[in-house]
Amino acid sequence: MFDAFSQTSFLTGITLGGSLIIAIGAQNTYVLRQGLRREHVGAVVFVCALIDVLLMSAGVAGLGAAVTERPRLLDALAIGGACVLAAYALAAFRRAWKPQALQAVAGGGAQPLGLVLSQVLGISLLNPHVYLDTVVLVGAVGARQAAGTQGAFLFGAGLASCLWFAGLGFGARGLAPLFARPVAWRVLDLGVGLTMSWIASRLAFGVFVR
Repeated sequence: MFDAFSQTSFLTGITLGGSLIIAIGAQNTYVLRQGLRREHVGAVVFVCALIDVLLMSAGVAGLGAAVTERPRLLDALAIGGACVLAAYALAAFRRAWKPQALQAVAGGGAQPLGLVLSQVLGISLLNPHVYLDTVVLVGAVGARQAAGTQGAFLFGAGLASCLWFAGLGFGARGLAPLFARPVAWRVLDLGVGLTMSWIASRLAFGVFVR
């Protein structure tokens, strides 16, 4: 059972993880496509979620260890993370102003599992933004959590990733009509922008108000 501090860290983790992953991009489009095709969906969902969890864990563990004896470095990372989150929030608000739609074509012949996995690995790991989001940004926020609550934070962030990919992949046929509507993305992006603004303000508040 989580205590109050762990519950706060869990909430921060799940909202941050969800906010970072909900965006129109190659990875989400690919997962949706495989879901529509009903082809190797479990493997694709597992690999995408595993990559996120491993990179976020490496970020929190690595940055947490690096800043244990360097409080000023921790403050610098917090300010940097707050600035990045503020920029992401602004981008989300701009997307909400002119919403797009997530669409994926379900046609084409069946593909072997090896080819599908190589494609999803390439889409996931060759995108430099994935490292900024998971290793650096999630790592910086995770390192700011109260002592002993990083596990709850990581659990929340990892859970958000797993739930998103599972819902997108296994619920593709039901979700595709929704995600094809710009108004749905307007609502999502507004929520993402507000969430990122909230986390950014908490990071900055933790540095300047002690």
